[in-house]
Amino acid sequence: MIKKQNELMETANRIAAKGKGLLAVDESTPTIGKRLAGINMENTEENRQAYRGMLFTTEGLGEYISGAILFEETLYQNHLDGETMVSKLDKLGIIPGIKVDKGLRPLAGAHAVETWCQGLEGLAERTAEYYDRGARFAKWRAVLQITADGCPTDLAIKENAWGLARYARICQESGLVPIVEPEILMDGDHT
Repeated sequence: MIKKQNELMETANRIAAKGKGLLAVDESTPTIGKRLAGINMENTEENRQAYRGMLFTTEGLGEYISGAILFEETLYQNHLDGETMVSKLDKLGIIPGIKVDKGLRPLAGAHAVETWCQGLEGLAERTAEYYDRGARFAKWRAVLQITADGCPTDLAIKENAWGLARYARICQESGLVPIVEPEILMDGDHT
């Protein structure tokens, strides 16, 4: 238990290294497809692999990036040279992380714009596997929206706080440092 706690603290300190930041490369397949379409490339696994491989072999990247948040596909991918993407990051001194939420869904009983984030079911098994694959931190996103007619509601705040807390605990038990992302949307009809 103490070894795991020490590893979590060491990882958290490395992620928060002065002068460095996180590289968010956790785009879903449809989202990265839009980026690839912008440069007239087809959204295939090979093209996504080449794109990520190009990023992860950028000279000097580790001087400015402490960790990379990966999409699940990337955690299991190899670079075109056969080496794992995780190994490429490790060589640059970049800590591999993983996006573990499974997307937003409407929150029943709440305002029409309010959501909750799915993915807690099976999370313990997934995070244990992600740790074995080389991930050392995880990210979970919850979204709250402010509106003139009462959002966020108490229900949305409590549901999202509970989900973030459960996620964080499960990650720590698996050896992953949890990054908790409660996103407050800037858009809306509030003033």
